[in-house]
Amino acid sequence: MNAESDLIEPLEHALGIEPGHLDRLHRRLTAAAETEGLLDVAYRTVDSPVGSLLLAATGTGLVRVAYANEDHDRVLQTLSDRISPRILRHPARLDATARELEEYFDGRRHAFTVNLDWRLSAGFRATVLQHLTDIEYGHTASYATVAELAGRPKAFRAVGTACATNPLPVVVPCHRVVKSDGSMGGYLGGPEAKAALLELEAAA
Repeated sequence: MNAESDLIEPLEHALGIEPGHLDRLHRRLTAAAETEGLLDVAYRTVDSPVGSLLLAATGTGLVRVAYANEDHDRVLQTLSDRISPRILRHPARLDATARELEEYFDGRRHAFTVNLDWRLSAGFRATVLQHLTDIEYGHTASYATVAELAGRPKAFRAVGTACATNPLPVVVPCHRVVKSDGSMGGYLGGPEAKAALLELEAAA
């Protein structure tokens, strides 16, 4: 699950640079930035059955998972604006998350254990998102049920908004929230991604 080397290798070839040189240089610069305390947000991309995913983490934990349809450049700019401009591609810091995602998509993992940084959510939205992990793997819950879990039974529309703006999709399973009639409802990664995740969990 590594989308980055697919970009670096053609660039090195086009520039006539020794294979692996840019990657080694980047790793040295990133290590120096981390040593000097100049790296606040690390990111990487991974391939998955639902498309390329951008992963970003702070020293606290995983702070962002973004689907390709969210425009990764814009996501990085938002992280720079809201958290810190000291943001660098640093795959190693996200190795554990990448590994857990790979295990999840292989059907070998039913719950994530990586630390999470919730700072991109606040108020009732944060409350909703933190209750989503109460929905067990392979199960679904309606927006109304999640509203009850979050302590505001009539706020099912607000639950929909929280799911639509979930900064940590897949890991925080908003895909398990469906309409009361059992139909899927919307999903920030698109209906195909939601259907794929639900099918994956149902097959396990």
